[in-house]
Amino acid sequence: MTPQKTETAKLKKIVETFPQVTVTVLGDLVADEFVFGEISRVSREAPVLILKHRERTVVPGGGANAIYNLAELGVKVLPVGVVGDDEVGHLLLQQFKKKRIPLTGISIEKNYATVTKTRILAGMQHAWPQQVVRIDREPAEGIGRRLADRLVAAARQRARDSDALLVSDYGYGAASPNVLKDLQARNSLKGVAVTLDSRYRMLEFSGITAATPNEAEVEAALQTRVEQNWNTLVKAGSEVVRRMKLESLVITRGRDGMAAFAGRGKPIDIPSFGNDEVTDVTGAGDTVIATFTAALAAGASAEEAALLANYAGGIVVMKRGTATVSRQELLHALDQSPPVTRAH
Repeated sequence: MTPQKTETAKLKKIVETFPQVTVTVLGDLVADEFVFGEISRVSREAPVLILKHRERTVVPGGGANAIYNLAELGVKVLPVGVVGDDEVGHLLLQQFKKKRIPLTGISIEKNYATVTKTRILAGMQHAWPQQVVRIDREPAEGIGRRLADRLVAAARQRARDSDALLVSDYGYGAASPNVLKDLQARNSLKGVAVTLDSRYRMLEFSGITAATPNEAEVEAALQTRVEQNWNTLVKAGSEVVRRMKLESLVITRGRDGMAAFAGRGKPIDIPSFGNDEVTDVTGAGDTVIATFTAALAAGASAEEAALLANYAGGIVVMKRGTATVSRQELLHALDQSPPVTRAH
């Protein structure tokens, strides 16, 4: 068996063990709403298009999308978060029920508005619609002390029976650095791998095993510019690893693939899987963190987990809207193309 075939067989074995893995997700649960309209004419009231409403869908976004991706991969996922006692909140819970995802760790709050990102898409008949505007609805206030304590208690109880904890922080409070710090008290996460996807403040977290920021998030955190330069990227990634005391780090780079940092070894440059015709990057980071976490929890090395996350990311960006990758799709991709890295 060639080295490439051996590596592929190892990766497939990891994916096949996903149903034996349990992951707790502490995350900001977001509803991604898509409103589709057919272009009718230009309005007389203002120079804007009038759309005839055709369809509306609500799917899991943010931390909820990471949860949904884990379920699609066959992982037993235990979500912890909060939704409002409103229509979109209940629609999210219905989506989870369809996948038999437990709901007991999710708080339903009467005075909380479920975070909702509404995308208006317009197009002609028989043509792919294009996004024309996005409207974000967010809670007027953050997570209060009482609710934060409930989330910590729920996460602590579920993490005891988990192989990993995934923290999905979109800045809405359910997965803040303070919430994680409270969860880590009394050695609650001893022996549990903790992975992080934080949109705005990853350097504020501590006690993290691995993180999966994109290149822009690394640039913002370090206030530097990478500009698609490999040596600059390596320097920036090494600085993040040092400051966060990470065991591993994956930096996603869009069409340029990923950079994986594992221990003291040389960083690995992984070219993107698939072709360059990206359809939609919405939620791709959630797919990456879900796959990477599932692989680590299944006993994969950081490099193996990054390779699998790269496959998953390449698959999901070819789908429209907020999408997921199934275990079967991942196995098919491994059969289709062996893992590849670039030399430097």
